[in-house]
Amino acid sequence: MTDLLIKKARILQVTPHTITTLEAHDILVRGNRIESIQPTAKADESHFKQVIDARGMLAIAGLINTHAHVPMVLFRGLAEDVNIVDWFNEMWQLEANLTPEDVYWGMLLGIAEMIENGVTAVADHYWHMNKAAAAIEKAGTRGLLGWAMFGSQGQEAIDKTARFVQDYHNSANGRITTILAPHAPYTCDDDFLRAVAKKAQQIGTGIHIHAAENQEQTQNSLNAHGKTPLQVLIDTGVMEVPTILAHLCGATDQDLALLQRYPTSVAHAPKTYLKLAMGFAPITELRELGIPVGLATDGAVSNNTLDILEQLRLMAMIQKHRSNQPETMPLAEALYIATQGSAKVYGQADKLGSLEVGKLADIALIDLSGTHHQPLYNIGASLVYSARASDVQTVICDGQILMRDRQLLTINKDEVLANVRAGMQRLTQKVSGVQIQIYEQ
Repeated sequence: MTDLLIKKARILQVTPHTITTLEAHDILVRGNRIESIQPTAKADESHFKQVIDARGMLAIAGLINTHAHVPMVLFRGLAEDVNIVDWFNEMWQLEANLTPEDVYWGMLLGIAEMIENGVTAVADHYWHMNKAAAAIEKAGTRGLLGWAMFGSQGQEAIDKTARFVQDYHNSANGRITTILAPHAPYTCDDDFLRAVAKKAQQIGTGIHIHAAENQEQTQNSLNAHGKTPLQVLIDTGVMEVPTILAHLCGATDQDLALLQRYPTSVAHAPKTYLKLAMGFAPITELRELGIPVGLATDGAVSNNTLDILEQLRLMAMIQKHRSNQPETMPLAEALYIATQGSAKVYGQADKLGSLEVGKLADIALIDLSGTHHQPLYNIGASLVYSARASDVQTVICDGQILMRDRQLLTINKDEVLANVRAGMQRLTQKVSGVQIQIYEQ
């Protein structure tokens, strides 16, 4: 018997320039892959272990969050209306309270939120990633996990996180992959970055790092080193391996030209940039240069939600605003970035990002019957500008149903919330002079 039949769905198909749908089609899933996509009524339902009636639903590839600090949901709402210097220092003071168990429960809470938003994979950059891996294994989603490092931690941190990369890569039936995760050029000196780059090459992995987050960081780097943050990463060898660069609101035109030469991609989290007044990332220019771009939420303290659909509409509107041209970032390009573009950044474009025979069965079913979608003339416009997280009804990852009709099946939400709430008072304590890092402007 085949494992799963999704019947009578409308299936989204996207290229950088077109949006089409297959009307009244079935998706047949065997194991963790899509076995067939065919017109409805050809399949015998009795041959399937599970059947989902997707009548009236739009089937899309599971969404991918290309840069997040998922367990930061534990501190949601605690750093509001502050400048970026105070934001970092407040957070790094609070994060000194974290225990491994906190990270486990925070990760589960964030994963639950992402499943409810149609997200099946996340590139996460945080601490105690063995606990994050345990949460992902339980929840049934995917994670590209990087254990964050500061330069002050020295070679010991590089060696420790390299062991994590090797021990956990392709675990959980391949749903967990790993990457090295130095924090940023402003928290990691050149020698540390060189050592990370050397280790990445030795163990055959990539690097996930924050870079050029705003113009002030770029100017500070020029003042201190005579180089931009991205030039520092090039000169230290970081970008010789596949590299996910988070943010780039401070990237210069010269930086962008240099990026073309390296196996690099960009994670884009526009709500964070608006909230912290970081400036705008040059997404249109990156796309024109052929540099892969994917959508991200960053952490919930700078973003407040882990909602990729929210990032999608903000990205499109901001790029139109930047160019003063409404024609910029048309619907097809925006949806391509949210799906196949994000899969490229995640490093699995051959497996994720579109609904195709042979690809992994990561699928979200979206209800477009709500009044905010009616009348439904343009599915692309509805997805980019009207869709809400609550429109996501059913989510499948690796062939397993994680949420059905808005009910989580692999995570006990009440248990997660009870454990998170139990730590609230302890996690919010601030001890003078105790923080994991200091941010200086």
